[in-house]
Amino acid sequence: MTTVDIEAANRELAVARQDEKPCPPLRGRLLPEGDIESAYQVQQVYTRQRLGKGHRRVGAKIGLTSRAVQESFGVFQPDFGVLFDDMAVGDGVEVPMGRLLQPRVEAEIAFVLGADLPDERVTTVDLIRAVDHVLPAIEIVDSRIAGWDISIVDTVADNASSGLFVLGTAPRRLADLDLRLCGMVLEQAGEPVSVGAGAACLGNPLHALEWLAGTMARAGDPLRAGDVVLSGALGPMVPVSPGAAYEARISGLGSVRTCFSKETR
Repeated sequence: MTTVDIEAANRELAVARQDEKPCPPLRGRLLPEGDIESAYQVQQVYTRQRLGKGHRRVGAKIGLTSRAVQESFGVFQPDFGVLFDDMAVGDGVEVPMGRLLQPRVEAEIAFVLGADLPDERVTTVDLIRAVDHVLPAIEIVDSRIAGWDISIVDTVADNASSGLFVLGTAPRRLADLDLRLCGMVLEQAGEPVSVGAGAACLGNPLHALEWLAGTMARAGDPLRAGDVVLSGALGPMVPVSPGAAYEARISGLGSVRTCFSKETR
């Protein structure tokens, strides 16, 4: 049986970030296969360290919102990670490739909350009232695990494979949108590289927000007014090419852009 070693798992991920060299999978070595609870403990250690260094939590991201991806991982629930202030990148601002190890991009719908969600059980009405506005988003996901050889345990421990995120700048009212039907096209140099719709995110991005709100409330760290929530991918994620530019267009929400430097280091 694999011995649980929360501190060792956190150290390996920290070294991977510092040395810019991915580490082997954590599962089966430092964390048992399928031990999601221990994986979240690793994530919590990382969160406390980031906060202790003066960084600010600005929200959360939801992963594994596609049923097909869940089945491939052998799980039947999403996961989440923490968003920090230094992970935000401006719309269209170039991202140095050296900030990331194995970046990929995916288009998402972002919620910005105008009210707290402190209750473990939330209704659709609670969510609609709490959402101040909605934005198109590109999440730049990354993995500190070599070759993206990840299980649910690896990705949760690695802060849900988070990297950076880019938000659009033209807020939309939730009342004006049917998120389930929002179509998405992610383009590279004008060519589609990923397509999808709101229905790909647990049937509706609001369902993902409901899951996260309840999960974080039960953990004693509820979502707060001002938080950004990346609700999950609307289509397949795409590996990043150095020097490439990407634009996500989401019907009803507009577009958002990101680009990457040619230099890898």
